[in-house]
Formats: sequence, structure tokens, C-alpha cells
Amino acid sequence: MVHDPRRYPPPPAFAARANVTPEVLAALPTDPLEFWEAQAHRLPWAAPWTDVHSWTPPDADDPTTPRATWFAGGALNASVVCVDQHVDAGRGEHPALLFEGERGDTERVTYADLQRRVAQAAHALERLGVRPGDRVVVYLPVLVETVVVALACARVGAVHSLVFGGFSAEALRFRVEDTGAVLVVTTDGQFRRGAAVAVKHTVDEAVAGLACVEHVLVVRRTGDETPDVPWTDGRDVWWHDVVDDAPTSHDAPALDAEHPLFITYTSGTTGRPKGVVHTIGGYLVQASWTHAAVFDAQPDDVYWCTADLAWVTAHTYVLYGPLSNGVTVVIAEGSPDHPTPERHPATIERLGVTVYYTAPTLVRSFMARFPDGFPASHDLSSVRLLGSVGEALNPEAYVWLHRHVGGGRAPLVDTWWQSESGAAVVSTLPGVHVGVPGAAGVALPGQTVHVVDDHGDDVPPGTSGLITVGGRWPAMARTVWGDHERYRDTYFARFAARGLFLAGDGAVMDADGYVRLQGRVDEVVNVSGHRLSTIEIESALVEHPLVAEAGAVGVAHELTGQSVAVFVVPVSPPPTDDAAAWRALADEVRAELVAHVARAIGPVAKPAHVLLVPDLPKTRSGKIMRRLLGDVLEDRPLGDTTSLQDETVVPAIVRVVRG
Repeated sequence: MVHDPRRYPPPPAFAARANVTPEVLAALPTDPLEFWEAQAHRLPWAAPWTDVHSWTPPDADDPTTPRATWFAGGALNASVVCVDQHVDAGRGEHPALLFEGERGDTERVTYADLQRRVAQAAHALERLGVRPGDRVVVYLPVLVETVVVALACARVGAVHSLVFGGFSAEALRFRVEDTGAVLVVTTDGQFRRGAAVAVKHTVDEAVAGLACVEHVLVVRRTGDETPDVPWTDGRDVWWHDVVDDAPTSHDAPALDAEHPLFITYTSGTTGRPKGVVHTIGGYLVQASWTHAAVFDAQPDDVYWCTADLAWVTAHTYVLYGPLSNGVTVVIAEGSPDHPTPERHPATIERLGVTVYYTAPTLVRSFMARFPDGFPASHDLSSVRLLGSVGEALNPEAYVWLHRHVGGGRAPLVDTWWQSESGAAVVSTLPGVHVGVPGAAGVALPGQTVHVVDDHGDDVPPGTSGLITVGGRWPAMARTVWGDHERYRDTYFARFAARGLFLAGDGAVMDADGYVRLQGRVDEVVNVSGHRLSTIEIESALVEHPLVAEAGAVGVAHELTGQSVAVFVVPVSPPPTDDAAAWRALADEVRAELVAHVARAIGPVAKPAHVLLVPDLPKTRSGKIMRRLLGDVLEDRPLGDTTSLQDETVVPAIVRVVRG
């Protein structure tokens, strides 16, 4: 779909106090190594580096390749970067965290408070036998304790792996066993849409028989509302028993720049989820600078990234990036539409949120409920900058977010990056670029992006291809935990001759370098030789007033190779358990939606299948798992589903589709 400036007028350029202006950008080093070394000086290092970067390219005969190091010889501590440096600078009383509980409870945590709490948790980890290099799995909802324990792990040199608190015992067990975690941190229960739900039994099921787990550390969250907490003496420990009475100061060790910081798991397709490993030095340099540049970090910002803390976006743009820059970070437990659908605008107004960074799937859900914007009673004038992450932000959602949350004045940065990249690769800089609805932006300073064909050659502007990242960058993942061969083969082997990292997404780049994402390569539909982006089809559908959300997939067709199937979430759905009503509604709107897609894109994109469903299967990061839609339609066995946000969605789709 071609951007039409008459329908989607671009927002004005960012005029206020931008960290990166055209003049600043022009003065930055153009050599990537010089650029990143300059940014590294922004952080408080305990020992200087001796070598900025080294690289051993992939070699099929050497199983340890490829290898990257950044800032070799340098030493630092992530919790000092994120907490201690601000206290030492006299900003201890500045709020670090503003916590919003699901039931309306709130907490204000200053940087001095955070320093004390991280110190106590670090002592507790050491008392439980956690040593540098040990892995700690954190199975918590969005709580202050989640931030504290992550930073405490970083402080003592343990490697944390945050797991979404709603994942099943099976998904949790895989991550505990794969990392060989010595400690699991969890809660007695969690609040979900107003109900207290017991959680500890899920952890017990997940760790049963795993010899690596020495302790389970339990945060008391739901208390008397989930009274029957299963307990294993000698293994299980209450948080308040070992943390609350611990010393409030802790000497942070200086850790090598290449020491592992965390492991984050990406969604699997048909195979195992990949445990992506990030190290301290290079990751912090890029996380901190990209947050300062892309989100124009200011000392008085009230910054809200709505990602769950287990998602890599939260690692980089809730924890390490914002806290390294000393801003105030909002964290919110629970669902965005509970206890009311207006929870987010009410929170923005009450806390004076200045930067709001969210996912397209949430924006589309707001659009469906509030097509003309949130009620005018909410004052959102504090918002000065908007951001999007997770999937391509379709033009309609871009315009809605900019107009109804940003007031038509706040710029919108649509970031593209991955768990493996560690930080934003493509975006606009609010003090430099004008955003284009439907396009993520340009390669950020210190990075190069190429859109290539199957042979690794750059395609002409405006041509669909594979998005790749050139060279290396500090926040790049160093390996897949326990499977370096998979790391090499997945990301580097295919275009090793050009030194390109294969991201796995399709994209189009225009003559100005703006990138328009097309979704995962295996989610591009090939109809009679025409490569159609699932994102493009979905964007066309959500422009229709009957459609709240849409997922498009390719299914086998004996004549055209593939045909398009679309799964549509209607704005006004029938009762979930009434399969006949769903099919009747689909029969009623099918022709109209097919014609709409044909008008918006062309006849070749006309869906062969239009199915109405109550919801779409999504990862916790908000990405639609389109593969599962194809599996349902073609009656194939489902692949890995451990990353699903809601495991009830696929069975509900099956009931509607198959009756």
C-alpha cells in the first residue's frame, strides 16, 4: 500500500529540546567503531576498555564462530549504571519507578529507594548461594520486585531470564531447564482482571525433578486471597524473610564487559524457543544511547513503555535504557482494559506521562473501542512523544495514535528491532526526521540496513526483499544459549560473504532510506509469483469500519501456489460460543471485505478465505502468530505454542472455524 500524504498527513517535525538535532547528527562520527566508542563514554565504567571491537566471522569448520567482543578489557556493573550513578550525582530523591497495581494500589520508588532495595536483594541472592554466572529465572508479573530482582542479579553477576508470569508450567519448565537455573523467583499468586489467581503450584510443577534448582524465592503478592501456598522446606523461601532484613548497601563488583547480563527467549516456529544471550558492556552502551536519542530522554520525563517486563522491549526500554538515563519509569501490573477500558488514558493523565511507547496490537484494540479517540474528559496534553514496537504499525493505527493520544503534535517513533539486535535498529529521530505512517524509519546512527534478494544483493528502492543488518553493533546477541551452531546458521551463515545479519523479516526501502516492514519472511504470501505482505493485507482490512483486527496468512493452492486467508476480529462480535452466529456474520460480510482488499491493494490480493474469529493468537509481545492461523485452517499439528499470551485463543478459533 503506497503512502498517501493526503490521507495520512505527516506530523510536524519535533521542535522542542531534542537531544539529536540535524546539527548534532552531522557532528557524530560516521565510522561505526568511533561512533560507538563515543557513546560508551556516556556510561560510568569501573575500568577502561583496551579494544573497542573484534570480530571472527562465521566458519563452518569452527563451531565457536562467529564471535564478537565489544569494549574488551572494560569493566562495569549494570546496576551501578542504572541506579548508583544517579544517587551519587545527587538525584537520589528523583522518582525512578511509579508502580500502578491492578487493584489500584500505587507505589513511588525514588532512585535512593531503588538503590537500597537492590542492595538488599543482592545480599539475599548471595545468601541463597547465587554466584556470578549462575542463571536466575524470574517468573513474576509487572511488580517493583521484578525490577529489583533483575537489577540485583545484574549487581552480583548472575544471569537473569525473565519469563512472562502467565506462561504455563510447560513453558516455564523449558526455560528453567534450558538455562540450568539455580533459582526461580515467583509469587504466591497474581491479580488477573480483579481475581487473585494462585501461581506457586505452577512453579512447583515446572521445577519438579530439576536438580539444578536449589531455591524458589516467593514474593507475597496475593496473601490471604490465595492461602494454600504449596511449600517445600529447604528449597522454598519467602522474599520478605531473606530480603527485608538484609543490609541496605552492597559493594557492586566490576564485571567484564562481555559477562552475560540476561537470556531472553524468542518464539519458536516448529522448533525450540531460542535463548538469546546479551552481555553487559555493548548492550548497555546501545540501550542507553538509543533510548536517549530515539525517545529524546529528558531528566523530568515520565516515561511509560507498556511492555511486560519479560519481553526484550522492557529489558531495553523499561529497565536498562531509561534507568541508565535517570528518567522516571511507569510500570503497570495487569491488563490495559481492567478495571476500565480507559485505564491507559486515565493513567497518562494522572501521572503526567510525557513519553508513551506501546504496541500496534494495543493501539488497534483502542481504535476498535474508541474510534474517535478516548473520551474528551481525559487530558493527555502531557504526552510529548509517542512510540510503537512489536509489529509494523499500519497507517490507520499510526494516524489514530498520533491524533488521539499525541494531540496531533507529538511525534511518533515507529521502532524496528528484535530480541537478537538488543536495541532499536530502524526508527526516526524526533529532532531530525518526519515520521511517515506505515514506515518504521531509517537506519539509526552506527547501524546500516540493507534490503537484499535471495542471493544477498541489494534490491532497487521500492522493491520487496529481505531486511538485513550490516556489520556488527554493540547490543547484538552473542549466542543462542547452549546452541551456538543455531546462532550461526540462523543469522549469519546465509549472507556470510557480505557480512550481513539475516533478520528474517521482509521489507521495502525507498530512495530516502525509509523502511517499510512486511512481516516475517515466512509470512509473505506468494500468489502466482506476486509477493504480498501480510502486514499490507492486514492494514487494508483494519481500515474497514467492521474490522477491529486482522491476521493474514498464505495457504496452499493447486493453481496459484498460495492463496490469501484472512482471520478477522469484528468490531461487534457475536457471543464467543455461538459458532453458527460467527459463520453467519462471516457470510454476511465476506464479499464486502474481499472487495475492500481488492480495491486497496489489487485483485491479486483478494482473500480466498475470510474467517471471523473472537481473537488472534499473539505472543506476549503482541506479535500475531500467523503460523498458528495457517495450522488451524489446514488442519496441521500446532508447532511451539509456549509463547502464546493467551492459550485459550487457538481453541476458540478452532471452534469457530471448524464448528
